[in-house]
Amino acid sequence: MLKLALFISGGGSTAEAVIVACRKRILKMSPSLVVASKRGIGGIEKAHKLGMEKKDVIIVDPLRFATHQSFGAKLICECQKRDIDIIGQFGWLPLTPPNLISEYKGCITNQHPGPLDPPRADFGGRGMYGRRVHAAVILYRRITKKDFWTEATCHLVNEQYDRGEIVGRSKITISQNETVESLQAKVLPLEHKLQIEILKLFTKNKLKILRRTKALVDKKNLAVLKRAKEAAVCLYPSG
Repeated sequence: MLKLALFISGGGSTAEAVIVACRKRILKMSPSLVVASKRGIGGIEKAHKLGMEKKDVIIVDPLRFATHQSFGAKLICECQKRDIDIIGQFGWLPLTPPNLISEYKGCITNQHPGPLDPPRADFGGRGMYGRRVHAAVILYRRITKKDFWTEATCHLVNEQYDRGEIVGRSKITISQNETVESLQAKVLPLEHKLQIEILKLFTKNKLKILRRTKALVDKKNLAVLKRAKEAAVCLYPSG
């Protein structure tokens, strides 16, 4: 059975859903390591309550390392100790170190709560996480007056935030009176479901790269996208 490492930085609701799916044999993987990027987050408590051993729920804070390389070396060490096969980033905020990506090439997935279109402009990138993504999508929709939608996304990890190849996405409609909170509530369950489905495909060696035939954001709206993302960061300084 493949061994899974779950990387978290917050409440850990997706990691919780994935571990439960493993426990129920819906997902035929062994959750063998939970890595938190900081102390005191809800995901740590969830992992303990789900029966993860204390020695396999660890904190690896990037701020405690002199270099990105040494941060990556620690992550590699902890994963190799447990013979990890795949890493799932579920609300993981640090930029993934290049040496870890090299060591687990094609075997690190990342959850994102909005539509992506690498390498073109989209609702990802540095600082785009949590409610900021939902706010940016809603603002973009209102300013452009387009019947725009959003997506839950799963992508492979490369050395840039949210620029890896997409392997899964679920489309969600946005209503006229949508709020950030209501959109977040609609998207999150689909994020959970999508991450589990992608991990299932990984176990069967059936992952496929998804590419858009048309740009997500028209060239004429690139400035609007930039404004929407900047405003979202200001509206939600803590994400």
